[in-house]
Amino acid sequence: MEFKDILKNLPEVKSPTEKKLSFNVKLKWTLIILVSFFVMSNIALYGLDENNLARFEYLAVIMGTNFGSIISLGIGPIVMASIILQLLVGSKILDIDTSTQEGKRFFQGLQKLMVLFFIIFEALIYVLMKGLSPHASLGGFYGPFILIVQLCLGGLAILFMDEICSKWGFGSGVGLFIAAGVGWRLFTAAFGFLGPEGNIQASGKVITLIISLMNADSQGAMLSLAAVLSTVILFLIIVWAQSLKIEIPLSYDRLRGYSMKWPLKFFYASVIPVILVAALVANLQLFGGLLQNWLGHPSFLGEIVDGRAVSGFLYWVSSTDIVSAIITGSWQWKLLGQTFSHILFYMIIAAVFSVFWVKTSGMDASNQAQNILKSGLQIPGFRKDERILESILKRYVMPLTIMGGLAIGLLASAANVLGTLTGGTALLLGIMIIYQFYESIAKQHAMDMNPALKKMMGD
Repeated sequence: MEFKDILKNLPEVKSPTEKKLSFNVKLKWTLIILVSFFVMSNIALYGLDENNLARFEYLAVIMGTNFGSIISLGIGPIVMASIILQLLVGSKILDIDTSTQEGKRFFQGLQKLMVLFFIIFEALIYVLMKGLSPHASLGGFYGPFILIVQLCLGGLAILFMDEICSKWGFGSGVGLFIAAGVGWRLFTAAFGFLGPEGNIQASGKVITLIISLMNADSQGAMLSLAAVLSTVILFLIIVWAQSLKIEIPLSYDRLRGYSMKWPLKFFYASVIPVILVAALVANLQLFGGLLQNWLGHPSFLGEIVDGRAVSGFLYWVSSTDIVSAIITGSWQWKLLGQTFSHILFYMIIAAVFSVFWVKTSGMDASNQAQNILKSGLQIPGFRKDERILESILKRYVMPLTIMGGLAIGLLASAANVLGTLTGGTALLLGIMIIYQFYESIAKQHAMDMNPALKKMMGD
C-alpha cells in the first residue's frame, strides 16, 4: 500500500451529502459540540494524583483545554501539526500543490496524520515528564499507561469534534473551543464571586471595583478599573478593525444590471495567524516547564517560576502586565525591553504565518480569481479572463496578508501587556472568532430566509 493510500484511508467524519446545510442543522451540531466540549472539560482524568500543569492555567484558554481533564491536550496537537506542515510547505521542503484537489486532499491527509502523531507525542510528554502524575496505588507501569490512553482518547475526541464542526456546524471547532473558554473565563473574571475553595469571595473585577470604592481602596479600584477599561477599549478597537476591507466591484454576467462587491478584509488571513503564534508560545512555555521539572533545573528555554518565565528566550517572548506594574509600583525598566521584544516577535511571526496560511489554504490571488469566475462574476470594463483578474487581485491580496498579519500581531501583543480581564491574546481571539461566527450565521440565515438570493448565487 502506498503512502497516499494510507492518507486516503485515515478515519474521518463523513461529509454531508447536501451541497449546503440548513441553518437549523448547523446550529444543532454546533451546540452539540459546544456542550460536549464543556462536559468533557469537567471529566477529570482517572488515576491523576498530581497536576503540575495547573500552574499554567492562564495558557488553558489559548490551548482550548482544562488541564487535568480528559481533554488536557486541547487543540495543541491540531495547531502544532498545522504550524509544522505550513512551514514545510511554505518553505518548499514539501512540494505540495494545494491549488489542485489532489494536492488539497494530500495536504489534509498529511495534516491529520501529523495530528495523530502529536496526540500520542504530547500525551507521552505530559505524563513521562511529570506534568500529569498518576496515583502511586496504580502501580509503576499501569498508572502512566492509563493516563496516556485517556489523554489520547481525549485528543482524538477533540480532533473529530473539530472535524464535525467544520463539516456540519458553523466554522472551525478550534475557534469554537477557544471562544467558549474565553467567554467563560471573561464572565468569571468580571463577575466571579467564588473563591478557589468554593467560598464566597469577590474575585470578579467589576465586583472588586465596587467593593474597593466602598472601602476607599484607591489602588484596588485603579487595578480593577484598568482591567475593565482595557478590555472595553480592546473590544471596540477589534470590532472596528474587523470592518476594515477593500471591495472589488464585480458584475454578474448572467443578470445584466446586477452588481456586487467582493470584499477583501484587512485581516485577510483572519484570526488563524494569531492562533498559531499564541499556541506556539503556549506550547514552548509548557514544554519549558515540563523540561525544567524533569531535569530539576532550568533548561535552555529559560527558568520557569510559578508557570511563568523569568529568564531566557521564553521570558523575552512572553509578556508582563505593565499597567498593573506601574499602579503597584513594581515597574522595572527591564519590562520595557521585554514588552518591545514580545510585540516584535508576535508581529513578525504572525505575518509569516499569514503568508503561509494564505498560500496553503486556497486564499491566494489565483484561487480567488477562479472562485470569482466560477460564481459567474467579472470586473466591469475588463475582459473575462482569469489572468487579468488574478493580476488585479495580486495588487491587494499579498499586501493585505502581510499588513493584516503585522496588525493582528500588534493588537494581540499589545493586549497582552495591558492587563485585560483575560489574557490579551485570548480576549482578541475570542472577540474575533465570535465575530466570524456571527458573520457566518448571518450569511447562512440570509440565504435561508431569501430563496431567490440563494438561487441567484448558485447555492
